[in-house]
Formats: sequence, structure tokens, C-alpha cells
Amino acid sequence: MIKVDLITGFLGSGKTTFLKKYAKYFMDQGMRIGILENDYGAVNVDMLLLNELRGENCELEMVAGGCDADCHRRRFKTKLISMGMSGYDRVIIEPSGIFDVDEFFDSLRDEPLDRWYEIGNVITIVDAKLDTSLSDDSQFFLASQIANAGIILLSRSQLASDEQIKDTISHLKAAAEKANLSKNIDDIIFTKDWNEITSSDFDMISNSGYSTHSYIKKLGTDDTDYKTVYFLELPIIKEGLKEKINTLMNDLSFGKIHRAKGFFKENDTWYQFNATKEDFELTEMPVGQEVFIVIGENLNEQLIKEQLTK
Repeated sequence: MIKVDLITGFLGSGKTTFLKKYAKYFMDQGMRIGILENDYGAVNVDMLLLNELRGENCELEMVAGGCDADCHRRRFKTKLISMGMSGYDRVIIEPSGIFDVDEFFDSLRDEPLDRWYEIGNVITIVDAKLDTSLSDDSQFFLASQIANAGIILLSRSQLASDEQIKDTISHLKAAAEKANLSKNIDDIIFTKDWNEITSSDFDMISNSGYSTHSYIKKLGTDDTDYKTVYFLELPIIKEGLKEKINTLMNDLSFGKIHRAKGFFKENDTWYQFNATKEDFELTEMPVGQEVFIVIGENLNEQLIKEQLTK
């Protein structure tokens, strides 16, 4: 049986950053890893961020959007069937930040996947500076992710104050209470700076397991106002990019935007950007593709494009 781990987390929480560290932990032990990016409705930006892992002991697979939710679920299951015959020691799945966790459990318990896989861990990533103004839909998605988590890892804890971390944990408890989820969150919170995670910490995380708790499930992935829009080959440059994204994030006429990410090329150098309302990251990359992705609720695609092309 191949153990399969699910790395859940809300939009922009740091799933890909953690996945790279987690996969390297297994690879350092000589294990052969398969990573499945299951990104409903988006293009393969996160795959580019994981390219450095690709090699003899790690393969990357992708299930992208471009079809309806039912079609996407079939593609997800088909890809797992293929990966089950590839000789991996461990499979790690990173889904979209608005993924319905129940779909993961349902797929792995169906024939023939239940003969090849066993569920290892559900690891939920939460930004230590969580936006506490989340919509009702976001609150219920957050509750669904922590409902199944064997461990909750706070990302960017080194950038958050003790008060911010305390507020984030309180908000998780409030989201759970709102969804009638009875779970002791304090027992599964991990707040250590990721730069200081040891092999012993990874041993613990990789054996954290998962849990199943009842809760109010308000909506499915395809029943919400969430949307991913992407723009190709926009004239993006470093100068003014952060300010444009800040305007998008703080003006509800564009919609409630949770995350913006993508790549652009300037002076023969590729750059990757990743932004939430709290943070903006810009890093050089060896490769990329010209794309600007916006994820949020009730998005006004035309207005967003006009803002980006000013």
C-alpha cells in the first residue's frame, strides 16, 4: 500500500513552500516520491515552483482545470490510478486552496484506488497572520480543512507577533464552532518557524495522521462564488506591481481577492510573484510563463484586466 498525504490550506497559505521541504525530507531518506498538483480551475504555476524537486526520486504530475467539476474529479482519479502503478514509496497531493477535502477521501476509498493507497496524513497549512475578515464561504472551507487535519502548521510564524498567532488560533476555533465542529485545535497546532524544523519534527509531522469529524458542510467546490481568472502575456513589470495588486486587494469593486500569483519576464530575467493581502513576495526564477492569476470571490474580470494594463 502506498501512503498518500494531502497538504491542505487556504489560498496563499504556503502549501507549496511546505511541500518542497516535506518532499525533500522523504527524498533524503532515499524514498521515491510522486507529487500531484490538483489545481481546479488554474494553470500550472505551482508546478514551476516545484521543478527543482524533479529527478530520479521525484516526479511531478498535474491535474488542471479546463473542464467542469465532475470532469475534473474523473481526471483526478485517473491520474491517481496511473501513479499507483509507478512504484512510488509515497504520494503527496497539493490541491487548490478551495478544494473539497471530502472528495479526496471519497476517491481513495473507491475501487481500484483503495487497493493501492492508504491515507497517511492530512496536513493543513494556515497563515500565522490569517485574514480575520473571511467570508462565510471561506469560514466553512477553513472548517472543512481543519476537520480532517492530523496537524495544523502555521506558516510565516517568524513574521507574526505572539498576538497575531493568538488571534489566528482563536479564529480557527471560531470557524470550527460556527461549523459545529468539535475538535481540540490546541492539541494539533504547530507554530515553529519552518526554517528551524528538524528531522525529528518531520518524523512527527509525517506520522500525524488524520481525523474525521462531523461538521456543517455548507457548500461544495463548484457551488460557491469562488473563481480563478488568469491573464496571459500582460505587460507586467516590477515597478508598480505591488501597488497595483494592493489596489486589487483593497477595492471590493474588483471582487474579494484572496490571492494573486504568476510570472513575468523583464530584461531577460524571469520573476515569480505571490501576494495575499498581508504579504507580497517577488523572486527571480530560472524559468517561467507569462501569466497573472487572481483567485477570489465575485471577481470582476474586466475591471481587474483594466487595472493591470494601466
